[in-house]
Amino acid sequence: MNTKNDAVRFVTINDDDAEQRIDNFLKRQLKGVPKSLIYRIIRKGEVRVNKKRIKPDYKLTIHDEVRIPPVRVSEEKPHLNTKLTKIAQLEQNILFEDDVLLILNKPSGLAVHGGSGLSFGAIEGLRALRPEARFLELIHRLDRDTSGVLLIAKKRSCLRELHRQLREKDVQKDYLALVHGLWPKKLNVVDAPLAKNLLSSGERLVKVDAVEGKPSVTRFKLERGLGNMSLIKASPVTGRTHQIRVHCQHSGYSIAGDTKYSSHEQQHEAQQKGIERLFLHAWQIHFTHPKTGEKMTIQAPLAPELQAVVDQLANELSY
Repeated sequence: MNTKNDAVRFVTINDDDAEQRIDNFLKRQLKGVPKSLIYRIIRKGEVRVNKKRIKPDYKLTIHDEVRIPPVRVSEEKPHLNTKLTKIAQLEQNILFEDDVLLILNKPSGLAVHGGSGLSFGAIEGLRALRPEARFLELIHRLDRDTSGVLLIAKKRSCLRELHRQLREKDVQKDYLALVHGLWPKKLNVVDAPLAKNLLSSGERLVKVDAVEGKPSVTRFKLERGLGNMSLIKASPVTGRTHQIRVHCQHSGYSIAGDTKYSSHEQQHEAQQKGIERLFLHAWQIHFTHPKTGEKMTIQAPLAPELQAVVDQLANELSY
């Protein structure tokens, strides 16, 4: 079904829409319109900023007046019907929400966004939950198999400020992981450069590489010895792909349930202990609220299946 907006619209750019490219702005304003059509109306001069023609990479500034021509918009077909249960669960997993920020306890197995063959991710689910929200964007990312604290901006000003805090390392993220072996109390920092590798199968792996790798630092603390396994806290200083997982493996203590960076023997041992997923959880985050200036600490409790493993290992120690 097609609907048509027959009137030319004029939109005045506010702080939330400033500093983004005009093509990206139009993709949000004209939902359902193919990218090719958006670039065509820019190229033909039907889109104007302050009555002037612009190029697709033009960056908007506050108080710019954008002329948006009438275009035929295809109504989006609901792609998420089969995912309604997961969407409902996301509502229950919201840890904090106000007018600029939403914080989710992301379940394991859910990608942060669609892509790579996935039509549905956390951000798509949240947009379905909050159809009235004009702006919802990921502030950072988590691996698909990693659960825990995920920050989502509801205002562009919030996104910019928290990106600044991340760049300047004013945000501290603490993860909990269960690793194979007894983590040494003196092993507090791993400083090992990491490089991405793409295998012939298309699988992406990360490895320590002193020549090609980018600087990568993680702080560690032993939280609890659990027999032949350890519960540790990992606080990444840098934010490389798979950083905690590879730094643990490099140190000789692979994360339980890690099918990429643990041995077959370790994977079998994890399964024997009831671990059916990566035991890596974004437990808490410390940052300054971008609007109020308040120092925030948000915690996401361990998922029940992870807590059950910890409790079981602790019970075995008491026998």
